[in-house]
Amino acid sequence: LSCLILMARWDEAMVALNAVRYSIEHRSSLPSPAGMSSLRALKERTWLLHWGLFVFWNNSKKGLEGIIDLYTNEKYMQAIQTNAPHLLRYLTAAVIVNKRKRLLNELVKIYQHCNYVDPIVQFVSCLYSKFDFQGAQDRLHDCSNVLSTDFFLHNQTGLFMEEARIFIFENYCRIHQKIDIKTLGEKLAMQPEAAERWIVDLIRNAYLDAKIDSTNNCVVMGHQSKNIYQQVIDKTKDLNVRGGNALNALRMVVGEAKTEGRKRRDARNDD
Repeated sequence: LSCLILMARWDEAMVALNAVRYSIEHRSSLPSPAGMSSLRALKERTWLLHWGLFVFWNNSKKGLEGIIDLYTNEKYMQAIQTNAPHLLRYLTAAVIVNKRKRLLNELVKIYQHCNYVDPIVQFVSCLYSKFDFQGAQDRLHDCSNVLSTDFFLHNQTGLFMEEARIFIFENYCRIHQKIDIKTLGEKLAMQPEAAERWIVDLIRNAYLDAKIDSTNNCVVMGHQSKNIYQQVIDKTKDLNVRGGNALNALRMVVGEAKTEGRKRRDARNDD
């Protein structure tokens, strides 16, 4: 895995990463002495989470899905919360860049169990937990500085800021029918002229049901209800993550049952 990372062969590195992950889970399910202790497995998962950063943020095809799938796995989330809460920055950034809005509420719950402070984490917490738009605006400015200096995220700064502004805008629009463009620009950390052009682009690309009231210099929101097809897409978008977590839980139960069965057979043989 390390050699493939050094050679920047990201597709092959992704395969190697999955192989290491399988090896860790297989060895942790075996009984001692061949198996791996729970403490050692926790340490190995923590190392894999860190190695994965090189692979995920350099593999444009599968990287974002891969980091979300791995980091939201129950066992690996335990490793993050126990040994590496700083990795929540990268999970949060992946969720925002990949537009996985349904996972943000789950992330907020995770933040409550971690003693970790980060502008990216605080941005989501302000927006989805406290509904503090001023705090989210302040954190968004800090996010720009953090992203631009982060080894793994600096290439995603523009995309992250764009998606973060859309998240602020969508949440702000849920509680306002008319929005002053100057006020909106302040919420999005943009100049009024830039904010107006940005909103026009959203309307033009059919991302937003709204119109510009030039007389009053405000945005007038249209009807915001989603059609049935979009509702189905939103509700099923994270099925692969939830299904993966359920499958891993089932494997753990089966593994524990097999281990218990071996112990019983060994006990009978000793008798």
